Amino acid sequence: MTAPDAGRGIGDGDRVAEETTTFGLPRDTFRILHVSTGNVCRSPITERLTRHFVTERLGVLGGGLIVESAGTWGHEGAPMEANAETVLAEFGADASGFVGRELLDEHVIMADLVLTATRDHRAQVISMGHSAGLRTFTLKEFTRLVKAIDPATLPPLEDGVVMRARALVRAAAALRGWLLAPTAEADEVYDPYGAPLTFFRSIGDEIRDALDPVVTALTGVPART
Repeated sequence: MTAPDAGRGIGDGDRVAEETTTFGLPRDTFRILHVSTGNVCRSPITERLTRHFVTERLGVLGGGLIVESAGTWGHEGAPMEANAETVLAEFGADASGFVGRELLDEHVIMADLVLTATRDHRAQVISMGHSAGLRTFTLKEFTRLVKAIDPATLPPLEDGVVMRARALVRAAAALRGWLLAPTAEADEVYDPYGAPLTFFRSIGDEIRDALDPVVTALTGVPART
């Protein structure tokens, strides 16, 4: 499907003073915020896998891309669950240095794309205001929409990952009312908190499968086989 007309990564690049936001952040960045409940299981896995997959494709997490996470009932300052760390290690992703955060207004304000584990999380983010509706999706919802977008209609990576990411979000938002989930449960990533490692692994696989086409569309580079 052709993307409908729509027109912040570590590595800042050159910054232009007049192109900063009210928070002093550069406008040449694209910030992805992953949201779950406690910010110790699902959203940490999703955050670190996103970083890992982008780095695999581009050789570095940069170009203005920033990936982070928070929880609607976030365990502020808490470490990631041990089983979540194990799952990340099995994917070859880095779990080190993670600290849980409670979702705050400033996180939503600064985010260019919010990807939530469930529809309830999505509703909570949108209820915070800040015109978040058009840039907040469940992870699986965003995947479904992204799969329907013709990558040839997106800006080439040579124009920068930030420009490409912004166009991707606009195109997905334009498709939201046209491509509905087959079932309500199809857009959910269930909470593995307190579950055995086998369940964490299955959730990790779900997250990986949902992230792969998103990162491919974002970077223009398919996963290595």
